[in-house]
Amino acid sequence: MASPEATGLTARAWWPWAKRIVTLLFFGAVLWLIVRQARTIDWSEVWEAAASHPVEGLLLAALLGACSHLLYSSFDLLGRRYTGHTLPTATVMLTTFISYAFNLNMGSLVGGVGFRFRLYSRLGLDNASIGRILGVSMLTNWLGYLLLAGAIFASGLLEIPPNWRIAEPTLQVLGGLLVLAGLGYLAACFLSKRRLLVLRGHELPLPTGRMALLQVLMSCTNWMLMGAMVWTLLDQRISYPTVLGVLLIAAIAGVVTHVPAGLGVLEAVFVALLSDRMPAGELLAALLIYRGMYYLVPLAVATVLHLTIEARLLRASAPPPSRQAPPRRRPASPTPLR
Repeated sequence: MASPEATGLTARAWWPWAKRIVTLLFFGAVLWLIVRQARTIDWSEVWEAAASHPVEGLLLAALLGACSHLLYSSFDLLGRRYTGHTLPTATVMLTTFISYAFNLNMGSLVGGVGFRFRLYSRLGLDNASIGRILGVSMLTNWLGYLLLAGAIFASGLLEIPPNWRIAEPTLQVLGGLLVLAGLGYLAACFLSKRRLLVLRGHELPLPTGRMALLQVLMSCTNWMLMGAMVWTLLDQRISYPTVLGVLLIAAIAGVVTHVPAGLGVLEAVFVALLSDRMPAGELLAALLIYRGMYYLVPLAVATVLHLTIEARLLRASAPPPSRQAPPRRRPASPTPLR
């Protein structure tokens, strides 16, 4: 009979490989879906649909995207209250905006983690405080996801194509589990006496119930703004709950596949789930505009802001130029007597 130590070693040996295999299979399935959909697209129709998009819809979508980025930039203000640091509001929101823009386009390790640690550490915060700020921000984002996605799946508002194998009761059960997970966090914040949450081995003191409710409100509103932006770009031809539900599915698919910016994943999920209600070319045109507005334009702005901040920090840390005293002139030697 194997010892507990051996069993633990075996589990630790096969579990990482199992996770890698599952991730690769999922990534392969998504890649196959992307290639399959791309081969059926009339790309000339895509560019034509993008060029003929109404200006009013573009302006409204841009406004919704700006509101979403502004709201997400305030997530770290919750972290400021949670940790008690005293950085100014504008500084915190600017740091969060830069991190979020790079997170969307280059992944969480580069944007969400890397930029936060670099910028906050240069502003004087210690690693423990930065880690807690990051933890609160991630919790806020995914708490709203759990409750919003769970509510949409459980309600049956998301219309699944008839040729998909996911049965509606299965989706509703999954939605119910997601809602329970979100409500469990809220209950812990209000009722738990331990006041400690452990995430991947990291201990995070639970926020107050009032802050948890604020996390839910901010996160759900942010996801709904993103969904409203896509819905606007689709000319409101598909029901808003369905568009939001598909966006939430695409978001988790992008996270699981580790594709930077969910490139191709977002488009493939939308085409796969909604092409029976709208031509694929028009779908892709709207999604390309969405990617440009919500991903690329903020990235360009964040890059300029980051370079400006780095230049200022370098100038502030550079030693002042040393002022050397002018060389003393030697007195002229006396003329010898002849």
